[in-house]
Amino acid sequence: MWFSRKQGPSGPTESGPAVTTKQRGDAAEDAALEHLQRHGLRLVQRNFRTPGRGGGEVDLIMRDRDGTLVFVEVRQRASASRGGAGGSITALKQRRIVFAARHFLQRLGSEPSCRFDVVLIQGRTGAPDGDRGAPVHIEWLRAAFDASATF
Repeated sequence: MWFSRKQGPSGPTESGPAVTTKQRGDAAEDAALEHLQRHGLRLVQRNFRTPGRGGGEVDLIMRDRDGTLVFVEVRQRASASRGGAGGSITALKQRRIVFAARHFLQRLGSEPSCRFDVVLIQGRTGAPDGDRGAPVHIEWLRAAFDASATF
């Protein structure tokens, strides 16, 4: 059976039904959200997208205890090969996140203090039977990049 590396097999396997890329991504975001909430952050919005093509998306927008608005990118990889989860956050990806954050801030009318965090998840977060499973390793990088450095 043919399948792409990103999508995996299209049908069930011997171990059960296939897990889609979206399901893996949702499970990683769920794990990151739980991790951040355990550390006192509150969810403001999930999966904020700018309108139109070529825009950006912010996986999680959180509020820290001190009032800082935190734009969070969640990256999950099954293994550390090819740079792991952190290696997939390119300058272009950072620009798109900053673009989406600026779009979100325009709706607020005032600009609170902000930062860009990244949550890296190494390992599998979802299981074929629908059980979310447990991530192998979660690493939270506070202030992982700066908006001014992306342009």
